[in-house]
Amino acid sequence: MLAGLEGLPLRARTVAEGVVAGLHKSPHHGRSVEFAEHKEYAPGDDVKRIDWKAYARRDRYYVRRYEDEVNLAAYLIVDASGSMEYGAPLDKLSYAKVLAAALAYLLVGQGDQVGALCFADGLRLDLPPRSNASHFGEICRGFEAIAAGGGTDLAGALDAVAARARRADLVIILSDLLSAGPAAIDRARLLGARRCDVAVMHVLHPDELSLPFEGNLLFEDPEDGRHVLAHAGTVRAAYLREVTRFQEDCRARLAEARVEYRLANAGLAPEQALVPFLAARARPSAR
Repeated sequence: MLAGLEGLPLRARTVAEGVVAGLHKSPHHGRSVEFAEHKEYAPGDDVKRIDWKAYARRDRYYVRRYEDEVNLAAYLIVDASGSMEYGAPLDKLSYAKVLAAALAYLLVGQGDQVGALCFADGLRLDLPPRSNASHFGEICRGFEAIAAGGGTDLAGALDAVAARARRADLVIILSDLLSAGPAAIDRARLLGARRCDVAVMHVLHPDELSLPFEGNLLFEDPEDGRHVLAHAGTVRAAYLREVTRFQEDCRARLAEARVEYRLANAGLAPEQALVPFLAARARPSAR
């Protein structure tokens, strides 16, 4: 799978930082501190880097950024809540981990920094962005140790990313978006307003997309324990309408927040989800 993907460069659509995967100037100059640009001060920035001369000229706070800081940083956010446990032989969480690990491999391979987070009702993994080769192994080991369970707090995970993400950084969310709630969309909108490049890979199992069962079914929410008994033939049409509405609603709300939406059908080979996502990003597009 990785061999088939390696020819597809991954890059953010926002190229304001001059970041083009495989083409951008290498920022690695040892411990060089060559000045690159200013950015407006935001809460969490190091106050020691405030340029007081710029403040005197413009009456606004600006922070100095250096050349070794303008490389792309990517954050891979994987949903490990209880609903992600569904599926066989590969559950949604395992599928999301494979997608995220493949993206991490490509990013580290092209010299970009990549961080990984797993969340449920709180953060269960939080690896800061790094670009060294050993970091990929650390990400894989971190993913391997995470099991699905608990509620969903995507908004909290996005808050953690917002505290450190910079303009043009790439944020990829892999989630079934069940119980994500409007707060998560608001956080994604804020990241987009900061000119981060945010994308969602909506991981759903084929059973959830088609309801291929017969007879009486017991539907159970793995996060809060609620359950409903229903006959498959009786509810199938209404269920499929609701699933379609759910996807369309997610796509529309994310589009309003300037977030890219991609359905990732966990019944397909992982490369079938990744190739269209990467191919679209290999082409320049205005944000």
